[in-house]
Amino acid sequence: MAQLKALLDNNVKDEQVYQKWYEDHPWVFGNSFLDNDNVRSISSSDNVDLMFPSVITGYRDLVELKRPDMEVLNFDNSHKNYYFTSEVSKVIGQCHRYLDVFQEEASRGLRDHPEIVAYHPKATIVIGRSHNWDKLKHNALHGLNRRLNCISIITFDQLLSQGERLIEIISEEYNT
Repeated sequence: MAQLKALLDNNVKDEQVYQKWYEDHPWVFGNSFLDNDNVRSISSSDNVDLMFPSVITGYRDLVELKRPDMEVLNFDNSHKNYYFTSEVSKVIGQCHRYLDVFQEEASRGLRDHPEIVAYHPKATIVIGRSHNWDKLKHNALHGLNRRLNCISIITFDQLLSQGERLIEIISEEYNT
């Protein structure tokens, strides 16, 4: 987690650097996934950033990585509410396509990888930073996520916190 924190603290913006880190540390996404797949191609023209098999079913879910310097939410003063930025809207559309294509292409397994099966897949988008957000902005992202179906948006800082908490839990269990 110190490596990820250092990347974020040093304002590293290269998606490939983060993709490599997440490939090497898939546990940061939680214990509901086994490991990440090496396969990235879900069709002849679509490649995803990360694909994880569920521990329970083996069905795959997708992760789309964007940059930590991208804004996640804007505030509309006239309506007094937060909304997704155009960057987030674009990646939601991208994931919508990926989920449709993946469901069609892998309902019985991908052509060259029959072990990779998609059945109502979900997508997680990792984008932006939230370390300096106030409670209202965190609540807004939570509320907007709750209204999405099969797609969730988390920030790099939220994923960092999740990883740190997983290490904390394991360390506590190991030390007792």
